[in-house]
Amino acid sequence: MKEILLKKIHEKRITVGVVGLGYVGLPLAVEKAKAGYKTIGFDVQKEKVDLVNQGHNYIGDVVDDDLKDLVANGMLKATTDFNFVKDVDFVAICVPTPLDAHQQPDISYVKSSAEQIAKYMTEGTMVVLESTTYPGTTEELLKPILEKRSGLKCGKDFYLGFSPERVDPGNKQFKTKNTPKVVGAIGEDATEVIAAMYRSVLEGDVYEVSSPAIAEMEKILENTYRNINIGLANEMAMLCDKMGINYWEVVDAASTKPYGFQAFYPGPGLGGHCIPLDPYYLSWKAREYGFHTSMIESSMIVNDKMPEYCVERAMKILNRQGKALSKSKVLVLGIAYKQDIDDYRESPAIDVIEILNKNGATVEFFDPYIPEYKHKGKKFRGIEKIDSKIISKYDLIMITASHSNIDYNMINDNAKAIFDTKNAMKDISGREKIEVL
Repeated sequence: MKEILLKKIHEKRITVGVVGLGYVGLPLAVEKAKAGYKTIGFDVQKEKVDLVNQGHNYIGDVVDDDLKDLVANGMLKATTDFNFVKDVDFVAICVPTPLDAHQQPDISYVKSSAEQIAKYMTEGTMVVLESTTYPGTTEELLKPILEKRSGLKCGKDFYLGFSPERVDPGNKQFKTKNTPKVVGAIGEDATEVIAAMYRSVLEGDVYEVSSPAIAEMEKILENTYRNINIGLANEMAMLCDKMGINYWEVVDAASTKPYGFQAFYPGPGLGGHCIPLDPYYLSWKAREYGFHTSMIESSMIVNDKMPEYCVERAMKILNRQGKALSKSKVLVLGIAYKQDIDDYRESPAIDVIEILNKNGATVEFFDPYIPEYKHKGKKFRGIEKIDSKIISKYDLIMITASHSNIDYNMINDNAKAIFDTKNAMKDISGREKIEVL
């Protein structure tokens, strides 16, 4: 089987399937199709499928013309019908892995995807999970489902592996195409073939590890490392505020050291699909082994309380103006979880707005990339524009995303008070109205 698949990869006779056409899946499907592989995207949301088939892009990291050309040339199509899995040789699972109401991993999307794939997969199929999850998912969850429902044997009739997604929305330098990839599969043959498949598509290095569990754990390590260091930055920022010290100036000074230090910055909380969630996967799995992840959980506590802390700081700023929060108008600038993107998954700005509302403030928001957002089954719409007249209406401007296409000079000239949680206004002169996190 190995030699047959390697030959098919070399000759570009592989048909690729990608399950889940979101921030990870659609860019991957586009790159596979651009590399010369006929690609089928699978998604349960008909709206996404229809958009792809019409050549309409909805993901920032995908080039619009690339998608249109690939669809027009028949290299990429999308469907809700998993029956087409029978036509693919390689299938990547790129579905959400959120936390449930008890902050435990919700792997229902992975499980349902595996069940659908198993119904239709044929001998010689390569299956790769890319969704971030806890160590053991590939071997303990996927393998039994695929073997039982398909009647095929892993390692003999099909290959199974894990290759963690590495997607950083808005990153100008690293995209799906050139970001290094890690591959861990069940068995040496599976690892070799799956790695060969990625090498035939990507420009970044493909690094092979000895098992899916290694690949699953390294992904968790990547983002837990960031979670812990951001937690340290947030705690330092809170301490610096009490001491009357500007943390942003402190970290800039520390960054001059050419070794042994990497800068991390505070903010109103953590956003995105990975960094806020991955440590919960690890701490949940660690309990199975009677292990308490004390350092990781401490950083999670710090990061999770940042929206509340930012509202407390906002309250103090308003108090100094003689205004109660419950009688104040607040404009939140930025719903996206990071700069210059339209992604608000797990955005702390949404928590900030919710807490402000609970404390009686009149809250509105503006984000040039996100005119509206959905939260807890409700839709919230922002104001359409900001100008000097609009800014002057609010008692406090609260910056929660440092978008580069906002006129911060205009805001500084017309705002009554500004709480900048992202240091977006660091280059503005005349900073008397500005308080930073």
